[in-house]
Amino acid sequence: MARQAVFQFDPPTSKTLVGDCRLILPTLEAESVQCCVTSPPYWGLRDYDHPEQVGSEPSPDLYVSDLVSIFQEVRRVLRNDGTLWLNVGDGYARNGGTGNCGPNAVVGNTKKLIQKRNCKVPAVWGLKDRDLMGMPWRVAFALQADGWILRSRITWIKKTAMPESVKNRPTSATEEIFLFAKTPSYFYDPNGVREETGANLRNYWILGPDPSTYGHPAAFPRELARRCIALGSREGDTVLDPFGGCGTTGIAADEMRRFSILIELNPEYANMRNQDQPRNGKKNSAMKTAR
Repeated sequence: MARQAVFQFDPPTSKTLVGDCRLILPTLEAESVQCCVTSPPYWGLRDYDHPEQVGSEPSPDLYVSDLVSIFQEVRRVLRNDGTLWLNVGDGYARNGGTGNCGPNAVVGNTKKLIQKRNCKVPAVWGLKDRDLMGMPWRVAFALQADGWILRSRITWIKKTAMPESVKNRPTSATEEIFLFAKTPSYFYDPNGVREETGANLRNYWILGPDPSTYGHPAAFPRELARRCIALGSREGDTVLDPFGGCGTTGIAADEMRRFSILIELNPEYANMRNQDQPRNGKKNSAMKTAR
Protein backbone atom coordinates (compact mmCIF):
# COMPACT_ATOMS: atom_id res chain seq x y z
CA MET A 1 0.00 0.00 0.00
CA ALA A 2 1.36 3.43 -0.93
CA ARG A 3 2.27 5.72 1.93
CA GLN A 4 -0.02 8.71 2.46
CA ALA A 5 2.14 11.69 3.40
CA VAL A 6 0.56 14.42 5.50
CA PHE A 7 2.49 17.68 5.27
CA GLN A 8 2.13 20.49 7.77
CA PHE A 9 3.89 23.84 7.75
CA ASP A 10 3.41 24.72 11.40
CA PRO A 11 5.44 23.87 13.47
CA PRO A 12 8.44 24.64 11.20
CA THR A 13 9.05 22.10 8.47
CA SER A 14 12.77 21.91 9.08
CA LYS A 15 15.17 21.85 11.97
CA THR A 16 18.87 22.53 12.28
CA LEU A 17 20.80 20.55 14.88
CA VAL A 18 24.03 22.19 15.98
CA GLY A 19 26.90 19.82 16.66
CA ASP A 20 29.10 17.08 15.24
CA CYS A 21 27.16 14.85 12.86
CA ARG A 22 29.20 11.91 14.14
CA LEU A 23 27.51 12.39 17.51
CA ILE A 24 24.07 13.54 16.36
CA LEU A 25 23.36 11.00 13.62
CA PRO A 26 23.26 8.06 16.08
CA THR A 27 20.47 9.86 17.98
CA LEU A 28 18.16 9.98 14.93
CA GLU A 29 15.48 7.35 14.49
CA ALA A 30 16.32 4.46 12.18
CA GLU A 31 14.62 4.46 8.75
CA SER A 32 13.13 7.91 9.32
CA VAL A 33 14.61 9.77 6.32
CA GLN A 34 13.79 9.36 2.64
CA CYS A 35 16.88 10.88 1.08
CA CYS A 36 20.14 12.54 2.04
CA VAL A 37 21.52 15.42 -0.03
CA THR A 38 24.89 16.64 1.15
CA SER A 39 28.39 17.88 0.42
CA PRO A 40 31.02 17.25 3.10
CA PRO A 41 33.92 19.68 3.54
CA TYR A 42 36.61 18.79 1.06
CA TRP A 43 39.81 17.37 2.48
CA GLY A 44 42.59 19.83 3.30
CA LEU A 45 40.96 22.69 1.43
CA ARG A 46 39.29 25.15 3.79
CA ASP A 47 39.23 25.71 7.52
CA TYR A 48 35.63 26.00 8.77
CA ASP A 49 36.85 27.35 12.08
CA HIS A 50 36.12 24.35 14.31
CA PRO A 51 38.63 21.90 15.84
CA GLU A 52 36.44 18.84 15.12
CA GLN A 53 35.71 19.60 11.48
CA VAL A 54 35.67 16.88 8.86
CA GLY A 55 38.32 17.63 6.24
CA SER A 56 41.06 18.44 8.73
CA GLU A 57 42.32 14.85 8.99
CA PRO A 58 46.13 14.57 8.69
CA SER A 59 45.85 12.41 5.55
CA PRO A 60 43.25 11.89 2.82
CA ASP A 61 42.83 8.18 3.56
CA LEU A 62 41.70 9.06 7.09
CA TYR A 63 39.24 11.53 5.57
CA VAL A 64 37.78 8.76 3.42
CA SER A 65 37.56 6.50 6.48
CA ASP A 66 35.75 9.22 8.43
CA LEU A 67 33.19 9.65 5.65
CA VAL A 68 32.57 5.90 5.47
CA SER A 69 31.77 5.87 9.19
CA ILE A 70 29.48 8.91 8.90
CA PHE A 71 27.55 7.46 5.99
CA GLN A 72 27.09 4.18 7.81
CA GLU A 73 24.90 6.17 10.20
CA VAL A 74 23.22 7.91 7.28
CA ARG A 75 22.38 4.50 5.83
CA ARG A 76 20.87 3.47 9.17
CA VAL A 77 18.49 6.45 9.27
CA LEU A 78 17.47 6.12 5.62
CA ARG A 79 14.31 4.24 4.73
CA ASN A 80 14.95 0.99 2.91
CA ASP A 81 13.99 2.67 -0.37
CA GLY A 82 16.09 5.75 0.42
CA THR A 83 18.93 7.35 -1.54
CA LEU A 84 22.08 9.35 -0.88
CA TRP A 85 23.08 12.21 -3.18
CA LEU A 86 26.71 13.06 -2.48
CA ASN A 87 28.84 15.90 -3.83
CA VAL A 88 32.57 15.50 -3.15
CA GLY A 89 35.30 17.72 -4.52
CA ASP A 90 38.80 16.84 -5.67
CA GLY A 91 42.18 18.39 -5.01
CA TYR A 92 45.83 18.25 -5.92
CA ALA A 93 48.69 16.87 -3.87
CA ARG A 94 51.15 19.72 -3.60
CA ASN A 95 54.41 20.54 -1.91
CA GLY A 96 53.19 24.06 -1.13
CA GLY A 97 49.94 25.40 0.26
CA THR A 98 47.84 28.29 -0.95
CA GLY A 99 48.03 30.25 -4.15
CA ASN A 100 46.31 32.93 -6.18
CA CYS A 101 44.08 30.61 -8.21
CA GLY A 102 42.40 27.24 -8.17
CA PRO A 103 40.80 25.34 -5.30
CA ASN A 104 43.30 26.67 -2.74
CA ALA A 105 42.97 30.27 -3.87
CA VAL A 106 43.06 33.15 -1.41
CA VAL A 107 40.12 35.15 -2.72
CA GLY A 108 37.49 37.45 -1.31
CA ASN A 109 35.89 36.31 1.91
CA THR A 110 37.66 32.94 1.85
CA LYS A 111 41.19 34.16 2.57
CA LYS A 112 40.85 33.45 6.29
CA LEU A 113 39.49 29.97 5.70
CA ILE A 114 42.30 28.38 3.70
CA GLN A 115 43.64 25.14 5.10
CA LYS A 116 47.36 24.98 5.85
CA ARG A 117 47.48 21.19 6.25
CA ASN A 118 47.93 20.22 2.61
CA CYS A 119 51.38 21.75 2.14
CA LYS A 120 53.09 18.36 1.87
CA VAL A 121 52.21 15.48 -0.43
CA PRO A 122 50.51 12.77 1.68
CA ALA A 123 52.35 9.45 1.78
CA VAL A 124 49.33 7.46 0.55
CA TRP A 125 48.02 6.04 -2.74
CA GLY A 126 51.38 6.62 -4.44
CA LEU A 127 50.70 10.35 -4.64
CA LYS A 128 53.33 12.60 -6.11
CA ASP A 129 53.68 16.36 -6.24
CA ARG A 130 50.92 17.84 -8.46
CA ASP A 131 48.94 14.58 -8.61
CA LEU A 132 45.19 14.92 -8.86
CA MET A 133 44.07 12.86 -5.86
CA GLY A 134 40.86 11.47 -7.37
CA MET A 135 39.09 12.04 -4.07
CA PRO A 136 35.47 11.78 -5.31
CA TRP A 137 36.02 8.31 -6.73
CA ARG A 138 38.08 7.16 -3.76
CA VAL A 139 35.15 8.10 -1.51
CA ALA A 140 32.64 6.52 -3.90
CA PHE A 141 34.53 3.23 -4.11
CA ALA A 142 34.97 3.13 -0.33
CA LEU A 143 31.23 3.63 0.18
CA GLN A 144 30.51 1.00 -2.45
CA ALA A 145 32.78 -1.45 -0.63
CA ASP A 146 30.96 -0.65 2.60
CA GLY A 147 27.62 -1.75 1.18
CA TRP A 148 26.14 1.21 -0.69
CA ILE A 149 24.86 0.61 -4.23
CA LEU A 150 26.49 3.14 -6.57
CA ARG A 151 23.82 3.92 -9.18
CA SER A 152 24.99 7.01 -11.02
CA ARG A 153 27.69 9.61 -11.38
CA ILE A 154 26.41 13.05 -12.33
CA THR A 155 28.80 15.72 -13.57
CA TRP A 156 28.02 19.20 -12.27
CA ILE A 157 29.25 21.65 -14.93
CA LYS A 158 29.74 25.06 -13.37
CA LYS A 159 28.57 28.04 -15.36
CA THR A 160 30.89 30.25 -13.32
CA ALA A 161 33.96 28.29 -12.28
CA MET A 162 36.81 29.57 -10.14
CA PRO A 163 39.41 31.06 -12.52
CA GLU A 164 42.75 29.28 -12.70
CA SER A 165 45.86 30.74 -14.30
CA VAL A 166 47.42 27.29 -14.79
CA LYS A 167 49.40 26.74 -17.97
CA ASN A 168 49.95 22.99 -17.80
CA ARG A 169 46.38 21.59 -17.59
CA PRO A 170 42.79 22.61 -18.38
CA THR A 171 40.94 24.75 -15.85
CA SER A 172 38.74 22.69 -13.53
CA ALA A 173 35.05 23.52 -14.04
CA THR A 174 33.21 20.37 -12.94
CA GLU A 175 32.44 18.39 -9.79
CA GLU A 176 30.95 14.98 -9.16
CA ILE A 177 27.57 14.10 -7.64
CA PHE A 178 27.03 10.43 -6.81
CA LEU A 179 23.68 8.72 -6.44
CA PHE A 180 23.80 5.84 -3.95
CA ALA A 181 20.97 3.53 -2.97
CA LYS A 182 20.52 1.67 0.29
CA THR A 183 18.83 -1.32 -1.41
CA PRO A 184 18.15 -2.38 -5.01
CA SER A 185 14.47 -1.41 -4.62
CA TYR A 186 14.86 2.32 -4.05
CA PHE A 187 12.58 5.26 -4.78
CA TYR A 188 13.48 7.38 -7.79
CA ASP A 189 11.01 9.68 -9.56
CA PRO A 190 12.06 9.91 -13.23
CA ASN A 191 9.47 12.63 -13.72
CA GLY A 192 10.77 14.75 -10.84
CA VAL A 193 13.10 16.53 -13.27
CA ARG A 194 13.07 16.15 -17.05
CA GLU A 195 15.07 17.60 -19.88
CA GLU A 196 13.46 20.54 -21.68
CA THR A 197 12.56 18.17 -24.51
CA GLY A 198 10.75 15.89 -22.07
CA ALA A 199 13.46 13.25 -22.29
CA ASN A 200 14.89 11.45 -19.30
CA LEU A 201 17.26 13.64 -17.31
CA ARG A 202 20.89 13.22 -18.35
CA ASN A 203 23.83 12.76 -16.03
CA TYR A 204 25.35 16.20 -16.56
CA TRP A 205 23.88 19.34 -15.00
CA ILE A 206 24.91 22.82 -16.11
CA LEU A 207 24.31 25.02 -13.08
CA GLY A 208 25.38 28.45 -11.92
CA PRO A 209 26.05 29.63 -8.37
CA ASP A 210 23.49 31.30 -6.12
CA PRO A 211 24.22 34.80 -4.82
CA SER A 212 25.23 34.82 -1.16
CA THR A 213 25.73 37.47 1.45
CA TYR A 214 26.54 35.09 4.28
CA GLY A 215 30.26 34.61 3.69
CA HIS A 216 30.15 30.81 3.59
CA PRO A 217 33.05 29.86 1.30
CA ALA A 218 31.61 26.82 -0.50
CA ALA A 219 28.87 27.64 -2.99
CA PHE A 220 26.19 24.97 -3.45
CA PRO A 221 23.48 25.88 -5.99
CA ARG A 222 19.91 25.59 -4.76
CA GLU A 223 18.94 24.07 -8.10
CA LEU A 224 21.38 21.23 -7.51
CA ALA A 225 19.71 20.42 -4.17
CA ARG A 226 16.26 20.86 -5.72
CA ARG A 227 16.97 18.31 -8.44
CA CYS A 228 18.26 15.69 -6.01
CA ILE A 229 15.25 16.20 -3.73
CA ALA A 230 12.77 16.06 -6.63
CA LEU A 231 14.25 12.83 -7.95
CA GLY A 232 14.75 11.16 -4.59
CA SER A 233 11.69 12.03 -2.50
CA ARG A 234 7.96 12.71 -2.42
CA GLU A 235 6.06 15.65 -1.01
CA GLY A 236 5.95 15.28 2.75
CA ASP A 237 9.09 13.13 2.97
CA THR A 238 12.06 14.01 5.16
CA VAL A 239 15.38 15.09 3.67
CA LEU A 240 18.66 14.96 5.61
CA ASP A 241 21.87 16.97 5.26
CA PRO A 242 24.53 16.05 7.86
CA PHE A 243 26.77 18.90 6.63
CA GLY A 244 24.14 21.61 6.60
CA GLY A 245 26.24 24.73 6.08
CA CYS A 246 23.94 27.73 5.71
CA GLY A 247 21.00 25.50 4.84
CA THR A 248 20.68 25.23 1.07
CA THR A 249 19.30 21.69 1.25
CA GLY A 250 16.75 22.77 3.87
CA ILE A 251 15.66 25.80 1.86
CA ALA A 252 15.12 23.67 -1.24
CA ALA A 253 13.20 21.10 0.83
CA ASP A 254 10.97 23.84 2.29
CA GLU A 255 10.14 25.14 -1.17
CA MET A 256 9.25 21.63 -2.33
CA ARG A 257 7.05 20.82 0.68
CA ARG A 258 9.43 18.38 2.31
CA PHE A 259 10.57 18.20 5.91
CA SER A 260 14.30 18.50 6.49
CA ILE A 261 16.88 17.78 9.16
CA LEU A 262 20.15 19.67 8.91
CA ILE A 263 23.21 19.09 11.09
CA GLU A 264 25.86 21.80 11.26
CA LEU A 265 29.02 21.84 13.36
CA ASN A 266 29.65 25.57 13.25
CA PRO A 267 27.00 27.54 15.25
CA GLU A 268 27.60 30.66 13.15
CA TYR A 269 26.52 28.91 9.95
CA ALA A 270 23.65 27.13 11.71
CA ASN A 271 22.33 30.44 13.04
CA MET A 272 22.16 31.81 9.51
CA ARG A 273 19.58 29.14 8.79
CA ASN A 274 17.73 29.33 12.11
CA GLN A 275 17.25 33.08 11.77
CA ASP A 276 15.27 32.48 8.60
CA GLN A 277 13.36 29.36 9.61
CA PRO A 278 10.13 29.33 7.54
CA ARG A 279 6.72 29.09 9.20
CA ASN A 280 3.34 28.50 7.63
CA GLY A 281 4.93 27.95 4.23
CA LYS A 282 6.42 31.45 4.12
CA LYS A 283 10.08 32.21 3.63
CA ASN A 284 12.03 35.42 4.02
CA SER A 285 12.66 36.55 0.47
CA ALA A 286 16.02 37.97 1.53
CA MET A 287 17.37 34.53 2.42
CA LYS A 288 20.33 33.57 0.29
CA THR A 289 21.87 30.14 -0.17
CA ALA A 290 25.40 29.03 0.44
CA ARG A 291 27.13 26.13 2.07
